[in-house]
Amino acid sequence: MTNQNPTRETALAFRALHIPGRPLVLPNAWDTASARLVEEAGAAAVATTSAGLAWDLGTADGDRLDRDRALGAVARVAAAVRVPVSADIESGYAKDAAGVGDTIRAVLAAGAVGVNIEDALYGGEGGGGEGDDGEGAGDGGRGPLRPVAEQAERIAAARAAADAAGVPLFINARIDTVLRGAGGVEETLERAAAFLAAGADGIFVPGVVDPGTVKSLVAGVEGPLNVLAGPGAPSVAELAALGVARISTGSSIAQAAHAVVRRAARELLSAGTYDSLTGGLDYVELNTLLGGAR
Repeated sequence: MTNQNPTRETALAFRALHIPGRPLVLPNAWDTASARLVEEAGAAAVATTSAGLAWDLGTADGDRLDRDRALGAVARVAAAVRVPVSADIESGYAKDAAGVGDTIRAVLAAGAVGVNIEDALYGGEGGGGEGDDGEGAGDGGRGPLRPVAEQAERIAAARAAADAAGVPLFINARIDTVLRGAGGVEETLERAAAFLAAGADGIFVPGVVDPGTVKSLVAGVEGPLNVLAGPGAPSVAELAALGVARISTGSSIAQAAHAVVRRAARELLSAGTYDSLTGGLDYVELNTLLGGAR
């Protein structure tokens, strides 16, 4: 059993997981192995990290990965797990709204029932978008964020494509006001209102961990709020008490995994010892988990 060719029921099940005060917790995955491990750990859904996925494909994050390669990876993740999958599609892997609609049709074909679409701009923007974790530079005078009307048009195109396919895709509109230093709570709420009106289902504001700010966003956003958590952020229980509906980890798990690779390699090549390899997963357990049919 796989998640390819998503059904209306799968999409509705994913949508129902976004409950303020009882948040959907997403340890983001970037390939089939990490997706299986996240599912095995008990996650109710799997969400991809665009940064981790780009790195896995040998590309830097931030408007550099093309649609076909990105969604090929998403399809492999969706085929590897039984739980619903949400894809971080950066800014939509397209230059215009019509292209975003094409991306959404490809997302559904890949087997995902949710997407993240962000409003950040990067220099040299082309067919790709921006990751769920990177910051990047502004785009030659246009500023670090897309104009509200332009981003709303892209979200509306995504909504229309999903509706035409009969799949209630969960569109998580990422707003980078805080992450890019482009505004505070007021500007974030203005964008959130416009994006929800355009067809988004939830709002994602990375870079916000201060409890007071989170509480203000929860109160002001007329939809489920997603925050990016990691070391130094309030616990899941604390964020739940503030009314957060979705908590994701972005690229942090991928970063931690890659840190183990570098640490072990450096230790082996310098000291000739192997202490960094302590605590690795059991070979048989991992081989059985990843080799099992879905």
